[in-house]
Amino acid sequence: MSGSVLPEDVLRDAPSFAPRPFELADLELLLSGAYAPLTGFLVRADLVALARTGRLADGTPWPVPVTCEIPAELAERLDPADPARRTVVLTDLEGAPIAAIEAADVWRIADNRYGLGGPVRRMGDGGHGPFQRLRRPPEEVRSLLPPGRVLGVIADRPLHRPQLAQIAHAARTLAAHLLILIPISGHGPDGLPPEALVRAIFAARDRMPPATVVAVPLMPRGDEMRDALLRSRVAAAYGVTHVLSTVEALPGAGLRVLVPRELAYDNRDGQWRWRDDIPPRNRRLAMTPAEIDDLLDRGFPLPEWHTPPAVAKELSRVRPPRRHRGLVVFFTGLSGSGKSTIARNLADALRESGDRTVTLLDGDVVRRELTAGLGFSKADRDRNVRRIGWVAAEVGRHRGMAVACPIAPYEAARAAVRRMAVEAGAGFILVHVATPLEVCERRDRKGLYARARAGQLRGMTGIDDPYEEPGNAELTLDTTTMSVAEAVEQVLGYLVENGWVEPKLS
Repeated sequence: MSGSVLPEDVLRDAPSFAPRPFELADLELLLSGAYAPLTGFLVRADLVALARTGRLADGTPWPVPVTCEIPAELAERLDPADPARRTVVLTDLEGAPIAAIEAADVWRIADNRYGLGGPVRRMGDGGHGPFQRLRRPPEEVRSLLPPGRVLGVIADRPLHRPQLAQIAHAARTLAAHLLILIPISGHGPDGLPPEALVRAIFAARDRMPPATVVAVPLMPRGDEMRDALLRSRVAAAYGVTHVLSTVEALPGAGLRVLVPRELAYDNRDGQWRWRDDIPPRNRRLAMTPAEIDDLLDRGFPLPEWHTPPAVAKELSRVRPPRRHRGLVVFFTGLSGSGKSTIARNLADALRESGDRTVTLLDGDVVRRELTAGLGFSKADRDRNVRRIGWVAAEVGRHRGMAVACPIAPYEAARAAVRRMAVEAGAGFILVHVATPLEVCERRDRKGLYARARAGQLRGMTGIDDPYEEPGNAELTLDTTTMSVAEAVEQVLGYLVENGWVEPKLS
């Protein structure tokens, strides 16, 4: 059912909806058959049974909920009992149709959020995006595999020499064909975008046994055991018989699990061996992800004893030194705190040095040019901050520096901006200008606080609307007794110390 195509007349009047990224990833796995025997998003009966027994309503073992949420306005248009009102077209984030879902169940989850369950059917001839040739369905991949054992490796990080040695040893021991599955939804644990991860894995292919490589839209769900169970189910669908994993217990996954032993580099002969086979004085341990990131951030080469040169080259391309990487400097604080003045002077100082292309996103200018028409309700303030964040992240994506200075009173919106910047491959620095309210009121250049105190202005941050102080700011400034020049120097000092800009020559 998941592979059939609906006729046009069924879809003509159907509403459309773009699911969230992890739901789109699940949708692709449902359509490809990688989630077999599932043919659609789960209904309430399945979710209740899964929570109680670890099985679906029909008794099928299944590790995690596979769900789709929709807004109330869409749920109100659906009726599972009416064939004319139960179809929804599911699109990607750009609005291109991917599949249709036949609503078998619609239920309220929370305010304005409803669950939607039912079988899905593909629309069109497939998706788009990088490396489509690697996004092959399980049935096709299984037909290409040689008979016998298949060793599965889910490569959600670049493969350095220790991992390559473990893979080669396991493949030899099992006499197995190697199947590399690369997760391509979202950023991996190392923060790499999926297309960069694919390039990094291919850069190591000459160091592997003969392998089949497949891209799969797997996204982590924040639970190591459940993630491992789901990944094992997907791997099994692709024909894997043994999986190399650090999670030992995978009940019900149907695969044999190999837990790799820890390796060390033997200085005597330049080989990677079992750690307990090498005297401590002669061994070097594998570098941690944090150590690798630090070398890349500072522009130092990754050592060849640890990382193949082709992999190191790919990683340095996608993660250049910080001074050459995009950056978002995001100021937040009360009106009158001094954040806009500091931001403008910081942008001027950076432009004087010529080291960076700087885009200043001042709150007042943005409201006039980018978010005209928005009010000051919580929803509109969030929308304003998120639009600023999107523009800032795009500046960072192209390796420029964005300096933004809205009030940004709500933590959720600031977190969304940080996430956008990181997903764009840029750095993000939150500067909290923590000037106290009484000082901001004394300044009150625009007369806003006076009007708010007099009841003439509603929704004034700090008066009758909250300001949620950030607990994760990289830098905190209080301009009560600090001059603008001193504040700018503190921010520049932080940027220099952390490698985001070149130090001034004395």
